[in-house]
Amino acid sequence: MVVEVERPLSFVIVTGLSGAGKSEALRCFEDLGYFAVDNLPPTFLPRFAELLSLPGSTIDRVAAVCDVRGGEFFDALYEALHELKARSAEYRIVYLEASDDVLIKRFKETRRRHPLALEATVSEGIAEERVLMAKVSEIADVHIDTSTMAAAELRDNIRTRFGSEVRKGLLVTVASFGYKYGVPLDADLVIDVRFLPNPHYDEKLRPLTGNDPRVKEFVLGRKETSSFLKRFNALLDFLMPHYVAEGKSHLTVAMGCTGGVHRSVAIAEETAHHLRQKGYNVILRHRDVGRSG
Repeated sequence: MVVEVERPLSFVIVTGLSGAGKSEALRCFEDLGYFAVDNLPPTFLPRFAELLSLPGSTIDRVAAVCDVRGGEFFDALYEALHELKARSAEYRIVYLEASDDVLIKRFKETRRRHPLALEATVSEGIAEERVLMAKVSEIADVHIDTSTMAAAELRDNIRTRFGSEVRKGLLVTVASFGYKYGVPLDADLVIDVRFLPNPHYDEKLRPLTGNDPRVKEFVLGRKETSSFLKRFNALLDFLMPHYVAEGKSHLTVAMGCTGGVHRSVAIAEETAHHLRQKGYNVILRHRDVGRSG
């Protein structure tokens, strides 16, 4: 006799602000093998889970965009999440956001209307949506700020967080950034390396990045850099096993200097190298290299 074994369903609920990149995120989840559904009203989530639980269904991972286009939102979503839990379906909420000026620029470039600004300005629609989505943001499992992200960076971010689930252990993203462009909002640890001598003031080094051997020698060859790395690596060696023990699956370590081109890049490279030697899965990202202004 063949016994049907019920497979646990896994939902990723993609939500957040209009214009923040939910459609792009959904396409990435589809590429990762998720069954993708756009603009799914929250009240449909339990019914969808019921259909997918029927014998013969081969779908066990679903990514669904649920947002204010579905009308009454938070109360309906909250009730739907309770029903998913009652069905033993796993779920995570991914919340995408961006700054007001970036959202306004995106709406102007695409010539799309904000769903809450049919009779108002885009900025007014954004303000209203932030209020409506505030409670959802509070319960979200993953927050991604796309203000400074190109589409490829958003896809990389999602692949980093969700495409590595088959791998064991803690996945670490080591990122360099420039303080002049803002601190990455998804960073767990932020390290300011602006205390190190700045290659920017050397005319020969200024056009280069922290990946260039000459800049690396300038930054890493300093006594204070060697002393810092020794202490910082020791701190990481202490912290990582505790993060793993607490069940953390992804950690972002952000190294910042003024422009995100020289010192932070060189230090991020060294940090990534150290963590890889310790056996961790590491993604290295230089956010502001190539950026001007």
